[in-house]
Amino acid sequence: MKQKLSIIKIGGNVIENETELNKFLDSFSAMQGPKILVHGGGKLATQIAEKLGIESKLVGGRRITDEEGLKVITMVYGGLANKNIVAQLQARGANAIGLSGADGNTIRAVKRPVREIDYGFAGDVEEVNAGAIDKLLQADFVPVFCAITHNKEGQLLNTNADTIASEVAIGMSGKYDTTLYYCFEKKGVLMDISDETSVVKHLEPKNYQELLEKKIIADGMLPKLENCFHALHKNVGKVCIGDLDMLNPNATLFTTITL
Repeated sequence: MKQKLSIIKIGGNVIENETELNKFLDSFSAMQGPKILVHGGGKLATQIAEKLGIESKLVGGRRITDEEGLKVITMVYGGLANKNIVAQLQARGANAIGLSGADGNTIRAVKRPVREIDYGFAGDVEEVNAGAIDKLLQADFVPVFCAITHNKEGQLLNTNADTIASEVAIGMSGKYDTTLYYCFEKKGVLMDISDETSVVKHLEPKNYQELLEKKIIADGMLPKLENCFHALHKNVGKVCIGDLDMLNPNATLFTTITL
């Protein structure tokens, strides 16, 4: 029987709020068994870029990463955000190690080809080095990945953190029984966006299709849920979506997605 592995993704709304971040890190460090953290930090990168006089370009919520933007992202994701989280986890007794995809050649990507939009130095994941990540887990490290990959030719690439979490979960599913957690500001997938308690507790392909047809699931939730089902079809055990309370052992109000 495979050992259980938890992979948790947090976004900028947690990283930039000290209270929320402390709450999350308390819950995360208390989680038993091997675990991996993946974080974004886009809002923080935008704020720092503004202070440096560098314009951040977004199209449909996705960042266009030019050469100057990549410098800021590397500083913020790989430096400020990542090392702060690692230091805070060390203070809680979790032996964290901060990583980009270039470290240990853990996540190799390819520069996104130019189609209608040129996303610049954006990377699409090609390979997760499960063996290297497993060595860290076996040595009782807690890997903390920022949203940066590399192309094995010396180029860093900005890569969507939701996608990194999904691809790492897929990559590790050959060795572990993996559960993927997406922490965001809502309690889960909601039947009514204005009612935080209207959580769809269990989502599988059939009721997912029904909610799509009724336009209950739309907009920003679509790419997140596409990532979830992609992971499940590639042998990830289950995916959970909810707010920070989801990580508490007694939590019930969040969405669990299975096939």
